[in-house]
Amino acid sequence: MSGHADIRSIRTRFVEWLPRTVDRRVRVAAWATLIAQTLIVGTGGAVRLTGSGLGCPTWPRCTPESFINTPEMGIHGIIEFGNRLLTFALIAIAIVMFLFVVRMRRDRPELFRLSVVIGLGIPFQGVIGGITVLTGLNPYIVGLHFVLSTVLVVLSTVLLFRVYRGARGDYVAAPRWFVRTAWVSSVTVAVTIVVGILVTGSGPHAGDHGAARNDLDPELMQHLHSYPAYATLALTLVLLVAAVRLRLARVVPFVVGLLAVEAVQILVGITQARLGLPEILVGIHMVLACVLASAMTAVILSMRQQVETESDDEIATLEARVAATN
Repeated sequence: MSGHADIRSIRTRFVEWLPRTVDRRVRVAAWATLIAQTLIVGTGGAVRLTGSGLGCPTWPRCTPESFINTPEMGIHGIIEFGNRLLTFALIAIAIVMFLFVVRMRRDRPELFRLSVVIGLGIPFQGVIGGITVLTGLNPYIVGLHFVLSTVLVVLSTVLLFRVYRGARGDYVAAPRWFVRTAWVSSVTVAVTIVVGILVTGSGPHAGDHGAARNDLDPELMQHLHSYPAYATLALTLVLLVAAVRLRLARVVPFVVGLLAVEAVQILVGITQARLGLPEILVGIHMVLACVLASAMTAVILSMRQQVETESDDEIATLEARVAATN
C-alpha cells in the first residue's frame, strides 16, 4: 500500500508541476520544436549529399538482421543510422511539448491541438522516410518526404507564434489588398519550394550512386525554379513598402525577416548553380527553404491580432486606417 501511495504522490506532484499557463518552459519547448524540425532537414540533406541514402539498405531495420548499423557498412551506414536516431529526439521534444500544454487544453486548445498534430506527424514522416529507402530513393518519394518536413516546420512556426501571441486574433490589422498580396506571396513560396524539389530530383545529388533521377532537364528546371523565387521577392518588397507606409508595426519585423531570408536564399541559389552544385551550398539551400516557409508563415500570422489587447483609441485608429486603404 505504501508503494502505491508513493507512486500516486509522485504522479500528483508531477501533474502539479506541469504548466497551467504559458511560461518559460513552454516557450523553450516551442522553440526546441521549431529548431529541431528545421535541423533534421539539414541532417537529412547530409544523408543525401554524402551518398548515404541507402547506408541502411532496408527499413525499419538497418540491415535484414540488425536495427543498428554494422562496422561493415562504413561511414554511410553511420550517417544514415544517425539520422534515423534523430527521429527519437524529435519524438522526445514532441512529448515534452505535449505534456507542457496538456493542462491548458481547455484555455489554450490551439496549443494542445498543434502539439498533437506535430507529434503524430513525426512517426508518419518516419514511415515516409522508410518508404524512400524501400523504393531505392525514388525522387518523388524523396520529394514528398521534404514536403512533409516543410509542413511540420510550418506547423511548428504556428505553435511558436501562438505561444507568444496568444490564440488566433479576430481582427485583421491590414487592408484586404495587403492580406491578399501576402497570401499570393505564400503561394509563390510554396511553388518555389516544390519546383526546387523537382530541380534537386533532376540533379546529381541522388543520395546513392544507383538511385534514379526524375529525368527532367536540370538546366531548364533551374530557370523555372527562379521565376517564382523572383516573384516572391517582388511581392515581399511590395509588402514591406506597404507595411511601413501603413504603419503596420506588428507586421513590419516579420516582413523584414522574410525579405532577409529570401535575399540569402537567392544568393545561395545563384552561387550553387554557378559553382556546379557543391554539396555544402545545396544543403544550406535546403535548410533555408524551410526557414523561408517559416518566415512566410509568420508574416501571414502577424496580420491578425487580438482586439482585447488594444486600447479603444488604437482600435479606432487601426480600423480607420484599414478602411481608408481598402
